[in-house]
Amino acid sequence: MAETKDQIQTRMLSNIDDSYDKSEGSFFYDATKPVAIELELKDAEINAALDRGFATTAEAEYLDRKVSEQGVIRKPSTKATGPVTITGQPGTVIELSMKVASDGATYSFITETVIDGTTMETVTVECDAYGSIGNAPVGAVKYFPITISGLSAVVNTEAFTNGYDGEGDDELRERYFEKVRTPPTSGNKYHYKNWAKEVVGVGDARIFPLWAGNGTVKVVIVDSNRQPASEQLVTDVTDHIEDERPIGATVTVVSATSKSINVTLHLTISGGYTEEQVLASIQANLILYFKEIAFVETYVSYARIGSLILASAGVLDYTILTVNTGTTNIAVADTEVATLGTVTLT
Repeated sequence: MAETKDQIQTRMLSNIDDSYDKSEGSFFYDATKPVAIELELKDAEINAALDRGFATTAEAEYLDRKVSEQGVIRKPSTKATGPVTITGQPGTVIELSMKVASDGATYSFITETVIDGTTMETVTVECDAYGSIGNAPVGAVKYFPITISGLSAVVNTEAFTNGYDGEGDDELRERYFEKVRTPPTSGNKYHYKNWAKEVVGVGDARIFPLWAGNGTVKVVIVDSNRQPASEQLVTDVTDHIEDERPIGATVTVVSATSKSINVTLHLTISGGYTEEQVLASIQANLILYFKEIAFVETYVSYARIGSLILASAGVLDYTILTVNTGTTNIAVADTEVATLGTVTLT
């Protein structure tokens, strides 16, 4: 444990003969004080440098340097992309500079096209911001931030789910320790898990060796948002593993299936809050909980859901809580991931 400046100065003064005045304001006191302050600062710098050298305490770029020693590289954030349907006058040109938007993000067209005689055209857009902020349920992308002559409506008929936040320190550290503590060798199950989690967009993976007989391996993945993986992400993982795996293995990569969790309850709401605000807070808390337990827990806790509802903004109390029409824990299989279905207030 590092010494404080006062401890350092006391130790320094103890080495000076007591026949000299060492009280505050004396020559020796004033001469040792700035030295003690500097030594305290240097101790802090030395301890910080020591922390940067170990994976358990390193952060940011220093953690990147440490884990790279084992070939582990931080996964970057990505921009959400997906198709939108544009309605407009025939002959209207859709240009790359044009934008559409949801309530929380704007998107740019990544291809140019012209609306034909059907007055509708499907075009791919990309979120202007990196990360999960660009993910959007069906129908959420419905605005033109700036009115565009000849275009009258826009909507996404497919959910956008491929916007991933950059890998955080805790996730990166976990992957590093998985690699060094469960050494991957010769295509063992740890090898397959590491290969799957190396792919940008993969949040976790479960490996089932010999699932369909000798020489077979099943890889079940969730995305970085701990949701079922998209077809593209499954393809990306398949391609990566095919490049790395030993010859002879038959590998099947699939997404975890969704275990929809539907909640019904009666609420007592605090003054100053609307039902919509409280509902949004409950939904946000439940989504975070399901993300936390994905591929970790084997059930969704009825009691935990109740406590999260009570912790939601604007909730005074609740009664008649049912989860998937019951009042017990909900089992989640090894190949499933809990996802939020509906939250119904009665």
